[in-house]
Amino acid sequence: MNILICDDDKEIVRAISIYLENEGYQVFKAYDGLEAIALIQDHVIHLIIMDIMMPKMDGITATMKIRQEHMIPLIMLSAKSEDHDKILGLNIGADDYLAKPFNPLELMARVKSQLRRYTTFGSLEVNNAVCQSGGLVIDDERKIITVDNEAVHLTPVQYKIVKLLTANAGKVFTIEEIYEKVWNERAVSPENTVAVHIRKIREKIEINPKEPKYLKVVWGVGYKIEKY
Repeated sequence: MNILICDDDKEIVRAISIYLENEGYQVFKAYDGLEAIALIQDHVIHLIIMDIMMPKMDGITATMKIRQEHMIPLIMLSAKSEDHDKILGLNIGADDYLAKPFNPLELMARVKSQLRRYTTFGSLEVNNAVCQSGGLVIDDERKIITVDNEAVHLTPVQYKIVKLLTANAGKVFTIEEIYEKVWNERAVSPENTVAVHIRKIREKIEINPKEPKYLKVVWGVGYKIEKY
């Protein structure tokens, strides 16, 4: 597995590299967003660890540009621990967030968790390569989602949520069920995390996110993809 570390602090990059290489990962290093994007264009990257505050191109801008073309799992790092930084990171496409200073062992656990999710799409409740509800179509072999024949670009976590709900169109999933099936871990206060991803999914698949056609909330219960 190839992992890209992007941080302008070379000591942090070096330290993370040591832990990753000890686990058998191939490490690529970048020190600003521009370098990270260039490496992604030239190499197959399976996971990105991205700092927010960097020169030339910051992590927020780099993540938005990466998400235009790639669904690579991305863990965002920041020296700030305020909730708005975490929410911003998730909103623009990060799959996980870790505030500095962090425990390297926790970072390694999150890396393994993200890679496990990324490589086990088949663990979700999906029986067919193509799932569909009206104009919403998921081609799971090519990992492509279209709405009315227009391609929709989702993060890996967003893709897995839509895939789960569409494959079971009409079925209502609680927030806890969505979290445990998609994140593959026990749900502990998952409301905000799931809600952020649901909002971003609606912005991408719905004509009017405030009056969704596909991704519906069932108040007091959870969410579902409407069956058409």
